[in-house]
Amino acid sequence: MGCHRLRVPDRQVLDGIFFVLRTGCQWKALSATGICSSSTAHSRFQAWAQDGVFARLWNEALQDYEDLIGLDFDWMALDGSLHKAPLGGKKNPAQPHGPRQRRRQAQSLD
Repeated sequence: MGCHRLRVPDRQVLDGIFFVLRTGCQWKALSATGICSSSTAHSRFQAWAQDGVFARLWNEALQDYEDLIGLDFDWMALDGSLHKAPLGGKKNPAQPHGPRQRRRQAQSLD
Protein backbone atom coordinates (compact mmCIF):
# COMPACT_ATOMS: atom_id res chain seq x y z
CA MET A 1 0.00 0.00 0.00
CA GLY A 2 2.40 2.67 -1.23
CA CYS A 3 1.73 6.28 -1.98
CA HIS A 4 3.80 6.40 -5.16
CA ARG A 5 2.43 6.80 -8.66
CA LEU A 6 2.25 3.77 -10.90
CA ARG A 7 5.14 3.39 -13.34
CA VAL A 8 4.24 4.61 -16.83
CA PRO A 9 4.37 1.64 -19.23
CA ASP A 10 7.59 1.41 -21.25
CA ARG A 11 5.70 1.35 -24.56
CA GLN A 12 3.94 4.61 -23.74
CA VAL A 13 7.25 6.26 -22.80
CA LEU A 14 8.86 4.92 -25.99
CA ASP A 15 6.02 6.47 -27.99
CA GLY A 16 6.79 9.80 -26.31
CA ILE A 17 10.52 9.49 -27.03
CA PHE A 18 9.87 8.65 -30.67
CA PHE A 19 7.48 11.61 -30.90
CA VAL A 20 10.20 13.99 -29.68
CA LEU A 21 12.84 12.48 -31.97
CA ARG A 22 10.55 12.45 -35.00
CA THR A 23 9.04 15.92 -34.64
CA GLY A 24 12.00 17.73 -33.10
CA CYS A 25 9.83 19.26 -30.39
CA GLN A 26 11.37 20.13 -27.05
CA TRP A 27 11.19 17.61 -24.23
CA LYS A 28 9.12 20.04 -22.13
CA ALA A 29 6.49 20.24 -24.89
CA LEU A 30 5.86 16.50 -24.66
CA SER A 31 3.73 16.88 -21.53
CA ALA A 32 1.12 18.83 -23.50
CA THR A 33 0.61 15.91 -25.92
CA GLY A 34 -0.80 13.61 -23.25
CA ILE A 35 1.52 10.77 -24.28
CA CYS A 36 3.52 10.94 -21.04
CA SER A 37 5.28 13.55 -18.96
CA SER A 38 8.41 15.13 -20.35
CA SER A 39 10.45 14.34 -17.24
CA THR A 40 9.53 10.65 -17.37
CA ALA A 41 10.35 10.38 -21.07
CA HIS A 42 13.64 12.28 -20.78
CA SER A 43 14.90 10.40 -17.74
CA ARG A 44 14.01 7.03 -19.24
CA PHE A 45 15.57 8.07 -22.58
CA GLN A 46 18.85 8.88 -20.80
CA ALA A 47 18.82 5.60 -18.87
CA TRP A 48 17.98 3.52 -21.94
CA ALA A 49 20.59 5.28 -24.08
CA GLN A 50 23.24 4.61 -21.45
CA ASP A 51 22.17 0.95 -21.27
CA GLY A 52 22.43 0.57 -25.06
CA VAL A 53 18.72 -0.07 -25.63
CA PHE A 54 18.53 2.10 -28.76
CA ALA A 55 21.64 0.52 -30.28
CA ARG A 56 20.05 -2.92 -29.78
CA LEU A 57 16.77 -1.71 -31.31
CA TRP A 58 18.68 -0.37 -34.32
CA ASN A 59 20.53 -3.68 -34.76
CA GLU A 60 17.27 -5.64 -34.49
CA ALA A 61 15.62 -3.42 -37.09
CA LEU A 62 18.56 -3.80 -39.47
CA GLN A 63 18.52 -7.57 -39.04
CA ASP A 64 14.76 -7.70 -39.70
CA TYR A 65 15.23 -5.58 -42.84
CA GLU A 66 18.07 -7.82 -43.96
CA ASP A 67 15.90 -10.91 -43.46
CA LEU A 68 12.87 -9.46 -45.28
CA ILE A 69 14.37 -7.38 -48.08
CA GLY A 70 18.12 -7.54 -47.86
CA LEU A 71 20.77 -4.89 -47.49
CA ASP A 72 22.78 -4.06 -50.59
CA PHE A 73 25.98 -2.39 -49.40
CA ASP A 74 27.34 -2.08 -52.97
CA TRP A 75 25.39 1.13 -53.63
CA MET A 76 25.64 2.66 -50.14
CA ALA A 77 28.04 5.44 -49.26
CA LEU A 78 28.99 7.30 -46.11
CA ASP A 79 29.87 10.95 -46.12
CA GLY A 80 30.53 13.40 -43.35
CA SER A 81 32.49 16.47 -42.47
CA LEU A 82 33.66 18.11 -39.29
CA HIS A 83 34.68 21.36 -40.95
CA LYS A 84 32.93 24.71 -41.05
CA ALA A 85 30.94 25.33 -44.20
CA PRO A 86 32.98 27.59 -46.54
CA LEU A 87 30.06 29.99 -47.05
CA GLY A 88 28.73 29.70 -43.51
CA GLY A 89 29.06 33.41 -42.87
CA LYS A 90 30.53 35.27 -39.93
CA LYS A 91 29.24 35.36 -36.40
CA ASN A 92 27.14 38.38 -35.53
CA PRO A 93 28.87 40.88 -33.27
CA ALA A 94 27.15 41.78 -29.99
CA GLN A 95 24.18 44.04 -30.61
CA PRO A 96 22.90 46.66 -28.15
CA HIS A 97 19.63 45.85 -26.44
CA GLY A 98 17.71 48.71 -28.07
CA PRO A 99 15.30 50.41 -25.65
CA ARG A 100 17.18 49.49 -22.48
CA GLN A 101 20.43 50.95 -23.72
CA ARG A 102 18.76 54.06 -25.13
CA ARG A 103 17.13 54.78 -21.76
CA ARG A 104 20.50 54.68 -20.02
CA GLN A 105 21.98 57.03 -22.55
CA ALA A 106 19.08 59.46 -22.23
CA GLN A 107 19.41 59.77 -18.43
CA SER A 108 20.96 62.96 -17.19
CA LEU A 109 23.90 63.00 -14.80
CA ASP A 110 22.07 65.25 -12.24
